[in-house]
Amino acid sequence: GAWDMIRAYRDMREANYIGADKYFHARGNYDAAQRGPGGVWAAKVLSDARERWQSDFSGRGAEDTRADQEANEWGRSGGDPNRYRPAGLPSQY
Repeated sequence: GAWDMIRAYRDMREANYIGADKYFHARGNYDAAQRGPGGVWAAKVLSDARERWQSDFSGRGAEDTRADQEANEWGRSGGDPNRYRPAGLPSQY
């Protein structure tokens, strides 16, 4: 599960596509959760840690953190990450 989260993060950085953040959050959590309870656990731990760091140090507001966590939970619960996919994001992602 941790590798799925890392891959989604690296893809997000590589894509550098405005508006795609929530998609990559949902996709990483979704992919990790498909591996079973251990993947769900890894996705939750890593997502919570990232959001905690982001809210403490990045200067992004509570609303952004809440929206990220919504996308995380959506993916972890088996929701289709494409719900958050922005138009025009290259198909390789």
